[in-house]
Amino acid sequence: MSFHDKFDDLKLLKPVIFTGKEVLLLDQTKLPETEKYLKLKNCGEVAKAIKTMKVRGGGAIMLAAVYGLALSAINSKGNLKILKKDAEILKNTRPTAAALSQAIDFILRIAEKSSNVAEDVQQAANWLFKKTVEMEIKVGENGSKLFEGGDKVLTHCNAGALAAAGYGGVTLSVFRKCREKGKKIKVFVTETRPYLQGARLTLWELKKFGFDAVLITDNAVGYCMQKGMIDKVLVGADRIAANGDVANKVGTYLIALAAKKHKIPFYVSGTIDPKTKTGDEIKIEIRSPEEVLIFNGKRIAPKNIEVFYPAFDITPHEYVTAIITKDGVFKPPYNFGG
Repeated sequence: MSFHDKFDDLKLLKPVIFTGKEVLLLDQTKLPETEKYLKLKNCGEVAKAIKTMKVRGGGAIMLAAVYGLALSAINSKGNLKILKKDAEILKNTRPTAAALSQAIDFILRIAEKSSNVAEDVQQAANWLFKKTVEMEIKVGENGSKLFEGGDKVLTHCNAGALAAAGYGGVTLSVFRKCREKGKKIKVFVTETRPYLQGARLTLWELKKFGFDAVLITDNAVGYCMQKGMIDKVLVGADRIAANGDVANKVGTYLIALAAKKHKIPFYVSGTIDPKTKTGDEIKIEIRSPEEVLIFNGKRIAPKNIEVFYPAFDITPHEYVTAIITKDGVFKPPYNFGG
């Protein structure tokens, strides 16, 4: 039995698997049509997969990266210089994701004190996987207290099982726990352009677990709220600042504004980054124009035009009704700085 097989009773979707010789990544760019695992044999291949969105979501990116470092440690026979170089490459793949850099720094601290770097890095990566699963379950348990049977809940992008270790991330885990308690939840899912993470990934997950779900276009959010079709909003976060400001997939801020207008609770689930004081300190990743210009292999806009595509936006803390973490549910005023 492999390390990851120990979690089979939780019915994980397993976006990231480490075999000891390679990292297996469920290629999220192929979903929902094809369920295919990439077999990555070195850290460079893992970094490229993260950069090209083969794996995405803060938790899954983090796990892919630490297992990439495990490959680096194995292939280099524990060479710290190579490990640190690969660590910097991995950090730069998705700079907005706080969990990525934090986990890499954790792995490096262990490696620097180790007498058997390759073995200890693998053990540390497996420990992070286990802690991620535990976090998902705790977030789900805490978040489920905010929802009632019959709630119609809007979510944006994908912060579910595919974005973490596979139990449910920081959104689907809440829905799974609601169902365990007999609370029937209906989920409204935005397409989430331009990569359509909501349409392709969140709905794939929800159907895998048998949830009642509805797909809407990104620009239908206001209409649905205006017509009383949405009771609550639950989104994940790539980073939550100490003051409660939230970095999440671009479009989240607009949803928060609409929710405020219609007096709809706007909940955020994730992990706090106490070192980041406010959203102003969060680096927003500006991604390639090609991601906007090309859809399904075809260009959808004229040539020689300017494109601006920030992958994330910042939702100020005053629009956040509550923040759900593994340690509990927190309401304003937010002060996670210690």
